[in-house]
Amino acid sequence: MSHGFSFSQEALRTLAQRVLDHAAKKGATACEVDVSEGLGQSVSVRLQAVDTIEYNRDKGLGVTVYLGQRKGHASSSDFSPAALEATVEAALSIARFTAEDACAGLPDAELLARESIDLDLFHPWEIAVGDAIDLARRCEQAAFDVSPQVTNSEGATVSAHQSQFIFANSLGFMDGFASSRHYLACSVIVGEGDEMQRDDWYASGRDAATFSAAEAIGDYAARRALSRLGARKLSTRKCPVIFEAPLATGLIGNFTHAISGGALYRKTSFLQGSLGQKIFPGFVQISERPHLKGGVASSAFDNDGVATHDRELVQDGVVQGYLLSTYTARKLGMQSTGNAGGAHNLLVKPGRHDLEGLLREMGTGLLVTELMGQGVNYVTGDYSRGAAGYWVENGKIAYPVEEITIAGNLRQMFAGIAAIGKDIDPRGGKHVGSILVERMTIAGS
Repeated sequence: MSHGFSFSQEALRTLAQRVLDHAAKKGATACEVDVSEGLGQSVSVRLQAVDTIEYNRDKGLGVTVYLGQRKGHASSSDFSPAALEATVEAALSIARFTAEDACAGLPDAELLARESIDLDLFHPWEIAVGDAIDLARRCEQAAFDVSPQVTNSEGATVSAHQSQFIFANSLGFMDGFASSRHYLACSVIVGEGDEMQRDDWYASGRDAATFSAAEAIGDYAARRALSRLGARKLSTRKCPVIFEAPLATGLIGNFTHAISGGALYRKTSFLQGSLGQKIFPGFVQISERPHLKGGVASSAFDNDGVATHDRELVQDGVVQGYLLSTYTARKLGMQSTGNAGGAHNLLVKPGRHDLEGLLREMGTGLLVTELMGQGVNYVTGDYSRGAAGYWVENGKIAYPVEEITIAGNLRQMFAGIAAIGKDIDPRGGKHVGSILVERMTIAGS
């Protein structure tokens, strides 16, 4: 079945082989090619009226060629034979004028993935546009039904997307797969005048059949927004901070950025030379599981074609490995870890408490549910972000807070993790519960 695709996997393979053959004929010493296509639709509704209906369909081909240690890249959205040949020749002409780079080139052949694995990543959502509009309306209406204080809406959105690709290189690697990613979201505004707040909630994943009901998503978005009414500012202080699970994924993302090959070889990471170092408390375990069935970040191979494997990134708080592509590994004198393009499904071992239990464990402090700005300095680890959330006293939420800044240093924050919740947010490629950090600076009024 085509499921709406214009090309079969076999047709994409034929295009990829044509590129490899032409590159070899024109004198390239090595070549890699990525051929892909994607399609989808997105519908948004605001105040029950249709706001936007978007359809997208695109295709593309990227070619990287090597002349010894010289590299050139070119791309095209035209799959005709003449265009494929012209793209290869454009990449070659670029390679002729680039400087040699001792680390450039294809991966070591023995590291390439040699067997295809079905990871259950393709669940097309063939929802008619009328049904998508109805779903978005139901989602938004459920939010308004919660309370008369829900006064406005930023809309509800339903999107369904699918894509497929083939990646191949001149070492004989050729593989690819189809995948899907769908989304259902609602964002509402509560209160009026100077006393207005907003919040949202969403479902996202490979298979729309796993989503909560549209009404439940709208209802929860409204309740989150309503709970922020009456928000106060805090005076400047130091206290424990809980990052709610959806934000805790960002903290883990700060860690993975700092141990990625690009940051390490450029010496722009505060975790330079951290391999074998204890960065977290002993109870912190972070695993990479690339072959999770249906996982948002699952893949049998990375963007270089290197096979992915289960591994432990952090064991008993100690960094066990970096995230390296073929190129960054060579820059560091190491071997690729199969992470060209990033990490594949990071699982942080949960603790015994849900969010309510974490609040009790913290006692008094700040629960952060929204972060603003990009105030992370990866060279020093300094961290400063605008924030909103709730002040907690005696293990219970006392009142909402806004217009504050939380600040610290990531190295100290990682070492100061006191607990990790079991309230895991499964919507992305990093599965982690809420994180309690012992002490941060709150800058307020």
